[in-house]
Amino acid sequence: MDQEILIGQIESLLFVLTKPLALKQLAKLIGVTEAEVRIAVESLAGSRNSSTSGIHLLISDDLVQLVTNPEHADLVAKATNVELDTELTRPSLETLTIVAYRGPLTKPEIEAIRGVNCSLILRNLQLRGLVDERDDVVKMQPTYRLSTDALRFFGVHEVSELPDYATLHVNAKIDALLSSLAVGSL
Repeated sequence: MDQEILIGQIESLLFVLTKPLALKQLAKLIGVTEAEVRIAVESLAGSRNSSTSGIHLLISDDLVQLVTNPEHADLVAKATNVELDTELTRPSLETLTIVAYRGPLTKPEIEAIRGVNCSLILRNLQLRGLVDERDDVVKMQPTYRLSTDALRFFGVHEVSELPDYATLHVNAKIDALLSSLAVGSL
């Protein structure tokens, strides 16, 4: 299939469906391989994610979604009258940061890093649309990751664009803690 046509089809589906779609879903809908979709999505992101474009392509793991340009967040919020009811508490911010920089993580992994129960905090972050819960067949329990809404709120297209992501995503002490947690569950 012609690359430009494929890009146009992906853009049309993302525009109409208005929700994050997996690369696998897009491939199935269009009738091409996931690898072809991935290349087209990267090309689409390259053309859309500029300061002059009002529409950007947000990529989170294997999910993609069309979103508004983060630079226009104030205007969009004003036009749609969207605001968070209250500010996040310090424990909520800590938990959100852990999920953003280390996710996807299970609840026990998050609690091991924070040192306290996070059930209510995770539920609150989910209700606000900042964290997504997904089943993990390998870990055999739900994992938590930053939602596409949170990425849009932070004005980034993928988690790797968060400040100091490369440094904070990998930490020897946290890696050792999570490894010992995994060994202890065997």
